[in-house]
Amino acid sequence: MSKLNRNLPVPLYYQLYQKIKKKIVGGELKAGDPLPSEFEYCDIYGVSRLTIRKALEELYREGLIVRSRGKGTFVSENKREENLTILKGFTADAAANGQETSSVVIENKLIDPPPETINPFGISEDTPVIFLKRLRFVNGYPMAVESAYFNTSVNPRLLRIIKMDMANQSVYKFFREELKLSLEYADETIEVSHPTEEDREFLKLKPNECSVLRRRYTYTKDNKCLEYVISIYRGDKYKFKVRLGA
Repeated sequence: MSKLNRNLPVPLYYQLYQKIKKKIVGGELKAGDPLPSEFEYCDIYGVSRLTIRKALEELYREGLIVRSRGKGTFVSENKREENLTILKGFTADAAANGQETSSVVIENKLIDPPPETINPFGISEDTPVIFLKRLRFVNGYPMAVESAYFNTSVNPRLLRIIKMDMANQSVYKFFREELKLSLEYADETIEVSHPTEEDREFLKLKPNECSVLRRRYTYTKDNKCLEYVISIYRGDKYKFKVRLGA
């Protein structure tokens, strides 16, 4: 490793931050690789621990490294990126990124509709809806807790979901290939949230870690609301991409 340039107007901590980031982004340091200790960095670059800590803090803030008490500092797993300008299901989006998904079904049954579905679904309070709750994994790692409500009034054959193996079935693939439903658009909101204790355990989050809360209403080509989905994502493992036009 080359020494830091003390003649540059760029702070030493920022020079070190850039050097380490370049190695992570460039692939020289891979996910799970340990970083040298603060003392080792001090010997390598001849700077103070304060300088080292500021550089590592910048990397941590960007989600490029993780810290484990008593074990050290490691390169983070790559965050899963989702393009929000394309309507895709969880499975199809992961496949587009070369990732493998799996699921654990927590609940799959008929229930009374929650209040937030009645008006969008155009149903009465006594019309049952399908409730499917799954823990979603990407490459074997827990990524999201997904609670979906399906509007049975759109197509009675939706009831087949209750009998299906939804641990290995893509809902959107079922919509399109089996039911021949054309999905036209979705209205979605995204916000930072504090997960419930149950969701925190599912996602293996620490007590002080936040999550990303997504709510989506999906509509068919004839403007019928087919589903309402509430998803809790790990904030440290997920990022979203949006292209904005001028």
